[in-house]
Amino acid sequence: MLVALGGCTTSTPRNVDNICSIFFEKGDWYDEAADARDEWGSPIPVMMAIMHQESRFVAKAKPPRKKILGFIPGPRPSDSYGYSQALKSTWKGYKRDAGRYGADRDDFGDAIDFIGWYNHQSWKRSGIARNDAYHLYLAYHEGHGGYNRGSYRSKAWLRKVAGKVKTRASRYTTQLAACEEELQDDGWFFGLF
Repeated sequence: MLVALGGCTTSTPRNVDNICSIFFEKGDWYDEAADARDEWGSPIPVMMAIMHQESRFVAKAKPPRKKILGFIPGPRPSDSYGYSQALKSTWKGYKRDAGRYGADRDDFGDAIDFIGWYNHQSWKRSGIARNDAYHLYLAYHEGHGGYNRGSYRSKAWLRKVAGKVKTRASRYTTQLAACEEELQDDGWFFGLF
């Protein structure tokens, strides 16, 4: 029974540091990321770098609970959840705006589409370039109102994290350039015969 239940949850990719490894291991993830890119104009490496930072590709990720008296598990700091760590309220707005009423936060295809949609909103509402992983992550973390007010300026730790997202997006871009043609070739299996 445990094996059957375990099969319902998508496992985390074995090598989260290599976008080609991720996409070769997770068969339909590339196509879902490409669909989000085509729909929202957000580069795949940028969306994947944000997802890596938010959940490390863990489907049911939640923020850690705060400790009471240093050891008693307390409440979680927010209701963020899933691959994208989207808040319930933001996810609800996404479903309404994008017409994705059946979308789930623990579904990779829905989560990557959400990140693409959010980056598109950041481009429209905050004027952030579609490939600017650094500022897109700051807006993703702070919300558009917070980003536009410059709330990140007083958070050196957050700017450091955004720098990591930028570096990862750059690395993912280089990696994807080396394998994307193979990922796009849907008929690779039949080409062997």
